[in-house]
Amino acid sequence: MTKNTKVSLTVVAVVVAVVAALLIVTNLGEDAPSEEAIDAPPVVPASILVRPDSHRLSDPAGSKVTVVEFLDLECEACGAAFPGVERLRAEYGDRVTFVLRYFPIPSHQNAELAARAVEAAGKQGKLEPMYRLMFEKQPEWGDQQVSHRETFLGFARELGLDLRAFETALDDPVTLGRVLADRTDGANIGVEGTPTFFVNGVKFSGSPSYQGLKAVIDRELTE
Repeated sequence: MTKNTKVSLTVVAVVVAVVAALLIVTNLGEDAPSEEAIDAPPVVPASILVRPDSHRLSDPAGSKVTVVEFLDLECEACGAAFPGVERLRAEYGDRVTFVLRYFPIPSHQNAELAARAVEAAGKQGKLEPMYRLMFEKQPEWGDQQVSHRETFLGFARELGLDLRAFETALDDPVTLGRVLADRTDGANIGVEGTPTFFVNGVKFSGSPSYQGLKAVIDRELTE
């Protein structure tokens, strides 16, 4: 091999290496997510967050924002968040969809029973009044290691429900299945405690206060 041939081959090899390196860099640039994409929180599909049978506490036509709360009716933090949620519903109920989903914590003695009681009241069109009573009277029954079935029957009487039908629904395996289905969905999308809120599919990471949620809702309404 002559000296000129060696030089020519060397030059060709260098050119090929440079071109290959440029192609690799270009491809990496195309495939690599932008910094904005890396920082963006994951969005949970609406089909999982809001099932066809999910309870919409408000559902205005043309709503641009959906707030989903996974809650435990015995949870003190959920009880503390309740007044703020009710205030937000009063202010934004004509523009924002608010969805209630059950997430009873197994260590709470009456959480699952309370969810079943709300669900059973819903069979008689009183889901929301029972939901409110649970939180308003939570200090009477929450954080106790005894069954409060009789307490919840008292709530049913207070709401004027047909007690026999209420108890039948309360003990119906379908009612329990409905509650547990919510909890399963929550666990599958990363819910670990309560209350956990999702606003337009994004898990809310701030303080579950009126002001914290209001700020996110306002931002979503203006986008």
